[in-house]
Amino acid sequence: MNYKAVPFEKRIKENIRNYKLDNLYALDTLTEYCKALHTAMDVALLITERHGEKVVSVGGFAGFTPDVVGEPGRKVRVCGRTIAHLYAETDQVPEEKRQAVEHMLDGFAVMLSQWGEEAYLHMESSIYMDELEEKVGVQHVQTARGEKEDVLTGVYHKSYFEERMHTIDRAEIVPVAVVNVNINDWKFANDHFGDEESDRLIRIIADILKQQAKPGYVIGRVDGDVFITLIPMAEDGEAEQFCANVQKACLDYEDPVLAPSVACGLVYKTNVEEQLKDKLPDAEYEMFDNKFEIKNAPGYRERLAHGVK
Repeated sequence: MNYKAVPFEKRIKENIRNYKLDNLYALDTLTEYCKALHTAMDVALLITERHGEKVVSVGGFAGFTPDVVGEPGRKVRVCGRTIAHLYAETDQVPEEKRQAVEHMLDGFAVMLSQWGEEAYLHMESSIYMDELEEKVGVQHVQTARGEKEDVLTGVYHKSYFEERMHTIDRAEIVPVAVVNVNINDWKFANDHFGDEESDRLIRIIADILKQQAKPGYVIGRVDGDVFITLIPMAEDGEAEQFCANVQKACLDYEDPVLAPSVACGLVYKTNVEEQLKDKLPDAEYEMFDNKFEIKNAPGYRERLAHGVK
């Protein structure tokens, strides 16, 4: 379905069907929370996908087969659609505490619905706005983009990129892949070919990043030759493939003067308590490891200097 032609309200109602629980929640954190409830109140808990696949199980549900049609438990709903089922076994709970525990479980289901809806709406609205800005070429949209984009490259400038980081943090989205992309030997290009060519090299790298990025990726130029890409709710291997595609596109780029090359450092934010800004130094560290490997590879220096006359 081409969502660029679909009203946002309809998109929200339909696209939730494509989301699984690991897209909306940090399952490790959710499991730990259920374990704490189990310990504190002696209640067994099971959370399933919409069709009954078990996702989180704490307590006595090992041989239990969920019947999400006949006995659906407590439904977890996002934007009007059931996305999960919460089952609870309270046989071990003392009778005098049973009513309080049932009330707590009702509240837990409501909280799961609220958390899921916040994460879902953030992701969908972010993607929708990016698509809308791409589609609508009127002047007021172009002006708005200019207020948040780096003039040289068209990706987000540092200040607006930091705002997007804070937004993702507040939405408690995990996992988030953090990719540091640093241009290899940008100073060599500047020293040998001048400011115009070194600026062109920065634009080339920015264009490659944008070409390889999927909707929802957040790309910022945070320093002269440094870009950061955020991939919210990255699937297994997605961020690694993005790095590989970017580096291959650089190697495949043919130019009589420049030899685009980047080092990539990849780390993940996996805990909602973490802040993305605190992951940036780790991504930079990984980038330097990759840079050392690339710059010492056979043929690197020859390709770098091929445009020097």
